[in-house]
Amino acid sequence: MSAVACHTAGALKFPPGIDVRWETVRRVKWNEQRHACEECELVYEVSWIAEIGVWRRFLRSQQTVNG
Repeated sequence: MSAVACHTAGALKFPPGIDVRWETVRRVKWNEQRHACEECELVYEVSWIAEIGVWRRFLRSQQTVNG
């Protein structure tokens, strides 16, 4: 009789029941240093937290859109 060990490396897996997605939003904001409006792109991570029954949303990145 022999035993086989297996180890999988790679991307993390979320536990069942967790809904995670990314949202990208473009907004116009005021740049105080330039005294001008500029368009920026905001990327949010949105996930459902089943244990407390709420959505969690937080900013992951922000960049100015050149156009």
